[in-house]
Amino acid sequence: MAEKQKHEGRVKIGHYILGDTLGVGTFGKVKIGEHQLTGHKVAVKILNRQRIRSLDVVGKIKREIQNLKLFRHPHIIKLYQVISTPTDFFMVMEYVSGGELFDYICKHGRDTEVRRLFQQIISAVDYCHRHMVVHRDLKPENVLLDGNMNAKIADFGLSNMMSDGEFLRTSCGSPNYAAPEVISGSFIQTDRHVKTM
Repeated sequence: MAEKQKHEGRVKIGHYILGDTLGVGTFGKVKIGEHQLTGHKVAVKILNRQRIRSLDVVGKIKREIQNLKLFRHPHIIKLYQVISTPTDFFMVMEYVSGGELFDYICKHGRDTEVRRLFQQIISAVDYCHRHMVVHRDLKPENVLLDGNMNAKIADFGLSNMMSDGEFLRTSCGSPNYAAPEVISGSFIQTDRHVKTM
């Protein structure tokens, strides 16, 4: 088990010095990290053990870690390592500098990049499904952009494994992005169903 240390007034975890907060979510926060020797930038998701136990999301966090360890795809955020301390888990992940797709859409509206980004997202979703994993919370806020404007699906906290030919029954994710038939419970399987995309 690793220890949190101070380095010139900043928190150090493993070989990473933590910097500014990039975002705050339900289960924790994400900070930028820099490798002490190489200067390589990463995103570090900090999950407090007590908080995730009290929210009863330990299983979700384990699934997210398991799924991200499995994946190697250019349009899915990479998980480099998980560092554990007595009080927290630190998920050391790929850092992308372009922000959220949501912010890009708000700023640029319809744009020539849309088709290319959609193809990248579909490629990543197809990869997940071929590995029997469903994201279950795919939305513009969970698609990040790198410095070259490439899409990276992130936040697999609600992801789950599926059995071949079976649907998952739990309703989760963000209702504002769900297809009406998913919300009403009247979903009918079809090979061409892309409404929620």
